[in-house]
Amino acid sequence: MKHKNHLILTLLILIINISLDRTTKLLAIRFLEGKDTISLFYNTVILKYAENTGAFLSFGSSWPDISKYIVLIIIPILACLVGLYYCAFKLADKKLVVSIVSIIGGGLSNLADRLFHNFSVVDFINFGIGNLRTGILNVADMSVTFGMLFLIIYQLKENKTKTKTQE
Repeated sequence: MKHKNHLILTLLILIINISLDRTTKLLAIRFLEGKDTISLFYNTVILKYAENTGAFLSFGSSWPDISKYIVLIIIPILACLVGLYYCAFKLADKKLVVSIVSIIGGGLSNLADRLFHNFSVVDFINFGIGNLRTGILNVADMSVTFGMLFLIIYQLKENKTKTKTQE
């Protein structure tokens, strides 16, 4: 029963993350591509269509195609599949399942862009105050980021709790 619940949780989190990212990217293409930048909340959020042909902050965008396929598509897909299997069938902690699958969901959604759109990933959101700004990113990037932050915070709390019980 535990494995069935984790499989359902894994699939649910994966579907939510990928669906949100795909939907927002389609909206960005429809309403932002070729249009002027949209500023919200006194430039705290800026919506601007961009395409990234690399990974994080355009990493690898100038590589030869074979290197891109191996490093930016094949290896990440294999890692995501192993991670999904682990979350669905081996991991016991639901909070860890949610955080890890959020990371994987964001990663797979961006991988789908790379795979089906000639390595090009749609980005459209920029956050910041004044000159302190993020790069242009998408919902998949936020899934990865928030999943990682939650994972780090959760692990720090778990380690602190374990240390206290050992004292």
